[in-house]
Amino acid sequence: MPEPSEVSIWLRPERSGRGPTPGLDRDRLAAAGVALADAEGLPAVTMRAVARALGTAPASLYRYLATRDDLIELMVDRVNAEISYAGLAHQDWTADLLVLAREARGVCLRHPWLSDTFAHTAMGGPHTLTFLDHCLAALAGLPVGAKEKLEAISVMFTLVASLTRAESTQRLDTADPPPWRRAQQRYLAHAAASDGYPHLTAALRAASASPPSAGADEVFDRIITRALRGLLA
Repeated sequence: MPEPSEVSIWLRPERSGRGPTPGLDRDRLAAAGVALADAEGLPAVTMRAVARALGTAPASLYRYLATRDDLIELMVDRVNAEISYAGLAHQDWTADLLVLAREARGVCLRHPWLSDTFAHTAMGGPHTLTFLDHCLAALAGLPVGAKEKLEAISVMFTLVASLTRAESTQRLDTADPPPWRRAQQRYLAHAAASDGYPHLTAALRAASASPPSAGADEVFDRIITRALRGLLA
């Protein structure tokens, strides 16, 4: 018989049969974890910290969870419930996937820790699978194989995570650039002024002479659209 940690949390009972009448449930555990992650980042989410936030002992959490990974998976699915599908027109696959990517971006910006889970958390949970199903529905009429569709959606996930992480970092840096960022900028300016990196120097000069850069929304839309069209057109 496999260990609980070897069975998806979505295929296990809500809680083990041991212990007194339950005073918690998965939703409360996920909500506590999300609140901690939103306030202090994903590393702050430990079984002990969540138990403390709920006013219980860490051991009580193991009636509902086998590992911390289970908790993270519950948290991911909880915030994915925020995604809205109202903007889907069901006419153009590019437009619909862009709507879905924007929705995912919104969730990531509201919960910056979410981007850090993409490479480590299983693609599971009802709300997460609903999002994936809508992505595939947008591509239903496209004459491309299922494997190529899933690959494109995976790339879209990766781009959303990368772009929103960069956007969140830029917002923080603009408000109060950390010392390492200022040092990096000075070094980059010094390197660009030398003769050792001619292509980089030319690119930086051209960029500085260009009109003001597009806003984050426009950059996001452009990159996502180009990537999806390149993969699926």
